[in-house]
Amino acid sequence: MADRIGHPFVDPGLLQIAVCHRSWCAEHPGFASNERLEFLGDAVLGAVVAEELYRRFPAADEGWLSRARATVVRASTLADAAEEIDLGSELRLGKGEEATGGREKPSIMADALEALIGAVHLDGGRLASAAVVMNLLGLRIVGASGEPGHHDDKSRLQELASRELRELVTYTVTETGLEHDKTFVATVRIGTRTLGTGTGRSKKQAQQLAARAAHDVLTGVPAVAAAGTAPTAPTLADTESAPNDEAENA
Repeated sequence: MADRIGHPFVDPGLLQIAVCHRSWCAEHPGFASNERLEFLGDAVLGAVVAEELYRRFPAADEGWLSRARATVVRASTLADAAEEIDLGSELRLGKGEEATGGREKPSIMADALEALIGAVHLDGGRLASAAVVMNLLGLRIVGASGEPGHHDDKSRLQELASRELRELVTYTVTETGLEHDKTFVATVRIGTRTLGTGTGRSKKQAQQLAARAAHDVLTGVPAVAAAGTAPTAPTLADTESAPNDEAENA
């Protein structure tokens, strides 16, 4: 777990508490649940995300910042981040929660991630917890500049494609690596054109990153090249007239 979150625990006991759900503790008297760490982690998470948004978007007003923070720290977002580090496999759940799919419940996964952040904060301090939050959620904070409060990248791309192109958005995903350490690569196509790819630790993350890349292409957001230059990406009008890449290579 330490290698997945980027923090080596000096006190492994904190990590063990972070993964103990109250349902497991009810069946194992004498063990503490992760609820207190969850309380702390929620506060740490909110503060780190708020500060990063404040610094990254200096022109944004209070309302915008509040909506953007809500997008980043909502349960579904945290659950996705927890899935990316395979936190569910580490959770200690009671038999009832286990039987009802507790490892896939967004609320349980989000709470566990907050507890994990709280444990890192106690173990390594503010700088350590801030680094872990940015490692887990940094891309989502950057993405908050799109539609804070209610849209993710796949939704934004779907709306744009439906409204402007009236074409179908499809994703293909491939995976490599061992069962406990997989890498996923997603490719997104709109109609017959491939417009974006993304690589992540889960299918959801790879698809979101692919969707963001495709959305940037369609809206003309510059893509940073390897050499450090920032060439202009093709705009929506350019892609509408672009030839089919398959036909071009035929």
